Amino acid sequence: MIAVKKLKWTITGIQDKHYENEVRHLMSLKHRNIVRLVGYFSETEKELVQHNGKYVYAEKPERLLCLEYLPKGNLCNYISDERSGLDWGTRYKIIKGICNGLHYLHEKWQASTPIIHRDLKPANILLDDNMVPKIADFGLSRLFGEEQTRTITKNLFETLGYMALEYLNRGIISKELDVFSLGVIIIEIMTGHKHYPYNKDETSSQGFIDLVLNKWINRLENTPGYTLRETDCQQIRRCAEICLLCVNDDRSERPTIRQIIKKLTWGCAECSNEREVIRSTEKLHCIAPQ
Repeated sequence: MIAVKKLKWTITGIQDKHYENEVRHLMSLKHRNIVRLVGYFSETEKELVQHNGKYVYAEKPERLLCLEYLPKGNLCNYISDERSGLDWGTRYKIIKGICNGLHYLHEKWQASTPIIHRDLKPANILLDDNMVPKIADFGLSRLFGEEQTRTITKNLFETLGYMALEYLNRGIISKELDVFSLGVIIIEIMTGHKHYPYNKDETSSQGFIDLVLNKWINRLENTPGYTLRETDCQQIRRCAEICLLCVNDDRSERPTIRQIIKKLTWGCAECSNEREVIRSTEKLHCIAPQ
């Protein structure tokens, strides 16, 4: 079974040859945490339309992508505690999978020409039967081009909470943009709340880490038949530290996806020193759209 995605060309589209070349490149991407593109359809027809009182022929492009089908839908359906109640192990597996997929796009596929997603959000992360996350819509920037992708993305209100200020204000596109979006997603996965609805205007980084850690300790301790492990606490603390680094307003201070992967895979013997990663009392401002 496959899923078919129809591309909507709200502004001037691309030529058939360019589209086909880019799609073939995207079809070569193969990774456990990337939605696989398995085929495509491209056709441009001429249609008689009325324009300024005259009938003229206008080109009508038809662009379809055939994608791997993921039965569980997207991550939006599983963030809320009330709707899904995902345990920590599943959430941690999802976080690691998203990071691994982004690592592939940024550094593994073609290091000289990384793919910057530009619209990373829970709606673009799909899940298979085993809750393995797969990043979707990663190739739209290559198909539409930079300016068109920016226009389309900024028209979507649900995207704004995942966009870094340097992109919204100045249109700066870099791998750090995806890292910021990743940080917001990790916050939502850990807190169980979409758009991170924290009531205070601001809170300290260490305060956020302690809040999330205590929440999960209480939840795990009250889970029937579950024995709280030190590994759980280490993973929770590590992910909380990582997401705060990712949403730094200064993009030069954000970690690379390679550094994030390294932090996620630290050995247990090193975990006791993790609290040194964030010692400042910098303020974490609410990043949800107002």
